[in-house]
Amino acid sequence: MNQNHNISQNNKALSTKDLMLEIKDLRKSFGDNQVLNGFNLRLYEGENLVIMGKSGSGKSVMIKCLVGLMQPDSGSIMVMGKDITKLRQLELDELRTEIGFLFQGSALYDSMTVRENLEFPLRRHKHKFSNISDTTQIVTEALKSVGLEHAINLMPSELSGGMKRRVALARTLILKPKIILYDEPTSGLDPITAKEIIELMRSIQAEYKTSALIITHDVDCARVVSERMILLVDGINYAEGTFNELAQSKDKKVRAFFKQ
Repeated sequence: MNQNHNISQNNKALSTKDLMLEIKDLRKSFGDNQVLNGFNLRLYEGENLVIMGKSGSGKSVMIKCLVGLMQPDSGSIMVMGKDITKLRQLELDELRTEIGFLFQGSALYDSMTVRENLEFPLRRHKHKFSNISDTTQIVTEALKSVGLEHAINLMPSELSGGMKRRVALARTLILKPKIILYDEPTSGLDPITAKEIIELMRSIQAEYKTSALIITHDVDCARVVSERMILLVDGINYAEGTFNELAQSKDKKVRAFFKQ
């Protein structure tokens, strides 16, 4: 079954907001394996959009295409009005400063302190912060937003899994991105810590007014943070709607996502 089940009732309200990200007819194959087969997506200003898909459904490929790490076979990816498939490297690097990425494994530098991990993107993009002589305040504010200002001088090896995820999120926020991409934000965490991360994601959206694209297998995460969901099946956005709309669907492929 290769069709989109768009059952959401709130698309008209969303269309009045600024469009932050739009993917049109994205296609990517590896040999005979067609991973993305005409995938479409729209992310609006201030929205939390969740994408769910089984392993191998094309989520990771879509994310890599989205940030310019992989070229699609065809289709367009518009980020804040710019087609990233047509940008030169310098233009792409500049656009990436507007996109925060929370990696599944946190991806902290083990040889750096928490402070140094957060200062790294500031140094890398120092032209954007040329009027700042002392980064301590920026780092402290970012850590405070995730409740970890006391950990500023610790090494990653001294942090729990949940703390590492929080530090990684603080590092993501430090450039004040307009869009945040979350890759399995609760993966590998115990239920209590996962719930804390979920609540933190909600508070960050409220405070920073970010638009968020959230890749997750966690149904509880999707239920709490999503304003809209897309189910990725067979390389397309198979179904789209709110959590409740999709959870009540009678379509077998849709219902499979919500079985516990």
